[in-house]
Amino acid sequence: MINITFVNNNEKVVSAPENSNLLRVSIKEQGGIPFKCGGGLCGTCKCRIEEGLENTDKIKPKERKHLKTEDFEAGYRMACQTFVTGNVRVSWK
Repeated sequence: MINITFVNNNEKVVSAPENSNLLRVSIKEQGGIPFKCGGGLCGTCKCRIEEGLENTDKIKPKERKHLKTEDFEAGYRMACQTFVTGNVRVSWK
């Protein structure tokens, strides 16, 4: 199991299986990441991996439609497209 910390939700920490989808965990555990479509179309679930960016899978083509290279370099991802393989701390606007 891995730990996901939802910074904007009073540092709420939840456990999830390795390779879990970040948005699905947030929905299930009431983490608080905002979303509308859940499928990579709207970009609402843009979030920043504050710690543990190395514990995320590769960037998906759908993410490239909403985020720029500078965003990825700063740790931004789309929660609906991101799978986590280790502990992460995530925040959002």
